[in-house]
Amino acid sequence: MFTNTVQPNIISLFSSTSSEPLSLFSQQTDRSLTADSFIHFLNDASSLPSPSPPAVLCSMPALDDNDEPNIGYSLHQTVLHIQSPTLRMTFIRSPPNTDPGDRDLGLKQKWLHLQVRNVGREWSFEIGIVDKCVTFMISPVLRYQPSMQTLKEPKLTISPVLNAQPVLHLPLSFPQPSSRPLTAWSTITLSLPSLIPHFGTLASMNQPDDGEGSRHDTNRSATFSATNITVPSGTYSHLSYIKIYATCRLRRIWLSDLLPDSQVPWEFELYGA
Repeated sequence: MFTNTVQPNIISLFSSTSSEPLSLFSQQTDRSLTADSFIHFLNDASSLPSPSPPAVLCSMPALDDNDEPNIGYSLHQTVLHIQSPTLRMTFIRSPPNTDPGDRDLGLKQKWLHLQVRNVGREWSFEIGIVDKCVTFMISPVLRYQPSMQTLKEPKLTISPVLNAQPVLHLPLSFPQPSSRPLTAWSTITLSLPSLIPHFGTLASMNQPDDGEGSRHDTNRSATFSATNITVPSGTYSHLSYIKIYATCRLRRIWLSDLLPDSQVPWEFELYGA
């Protein structure tokens, strides 16, 4: 999608306050759960307008002793509410699934930023990254499940299905709520190049010895001998896609080549209601 374009240091992929916020995304909901699975724009502070019936908003978690979940900690802005009890069935994706000509974002910035609100339910997001080491397109998937307590360490999954992508599962959690929170929102920042070594390391750990007590060199793309699937462990190339699953509230997604503590445009900052 952006491979052959000149890319600035900062690219905003999604903004809930723009005129066409989902122009670069496709949407999917669980059609069997019309009351619980939906994607809806609303004001974060008031949770209005309400979604069209039969959809019903989930209750928001309280952040203080007064049990007032929205007062002072919300954004007086339009945000995207993604909700469903079936996490894998409700999401937004960029590039859209509906456009077969643009299956790869081709964004080369090294830092990914997401502004999300914890609504007290399980959620995750998924990104595809491409490694320069391999001779073919490969988009490993990193799945983050911030409220999932069972995943404590990084885990690499290799499917026996032909041409399946290796999947790296990484645990991630929201900051613990303090007694005096400033906002219910968090900005999650990821260094995309730093994620690639996890593939080679975990692949090497799962490889059998070669008979001489040594394993494959993890500085190159590692291969699972049982499935003949290559996993990346070299130089980062670009981000190929991103999916945001239920359940959360989303304000902005952007990529940058700037360090996380660098100054960003004022509209990227979080302001309370």
